[in-house]
Amino acid sequence: MMRFHGYFRSSSAYRCRIAFNLKGLDYEFAPVPLKDGAQRGAAYTALNPQALVPSLEIGEGEVLIQSLAILEWLEESHPEPAILGRDPLTRAKERGFAQVIACEVHPLQNLRVLNYLTGTLGAGEEQKAAWLTHWLRAGLETCEALLARRGEKTPFCYGDAPGLADICLVPQVFSARRFGVDISDLTHVLAVDAECARHDAFVRAHPENQPDFAA
Repeated sequence: MMRFHGYFRSSSAYRCRIAFNLKGLDYEFAPVPLKDGAQRGAAYTALNPQALVPSLEIGEGEVLIQSLAILEWLEESHPEPAILGRDPLTRAKERGFAQVIACEVHPLQNLRVLNYLTGTLGAGEEQKAAWLTHWLRAGLETCEALLARRGEKTPFCYGDAPGLADICLVPQVFSARRFGVDISDLTHVLAVDAECARHDAFVRAHPENQPDFAA
């Protein structure tokens, strides 16, 4: 069985949990308490030299890191149900949407970045809040624009079933709310998020429903 190392509040781990649920895959969960610095311990860095979550042990000593790589591996090794569209154009759009979040937005809200901002650089709480509002809004505004220009309106980002784009969008919306960023004007983003909130795979993946949840 796969062994998944994550943290309840990590957006990247959240993405993987949604995908596991959508594909009906079981895994053993190994919590990595980021607030306690467990990710920097010798045992974990031996597994993942980047000292980040998630990590996925898939057997025979093989370990996968980085959520998008894990999602792509899941799609290739467990193709049904699919989380990417059937045609190359749709897949490219889904990957581009996902990368807006995973590559451009999420890293700037990462715990180690925020700790550097307030610690080494001496930013105050107001400055940190301004930083988060600027970057999270910028990324989700891009997502809003991408959703608005779809050829047809669909309940999920790119179709009638959730896929890679939804998997990345929902944790980012959760983060925006957690950090107090107002996104009430992003109607397309909120419509997709609301649709996902009714889907069992997303409900079971929510941070509050994880065994390591802490308020």
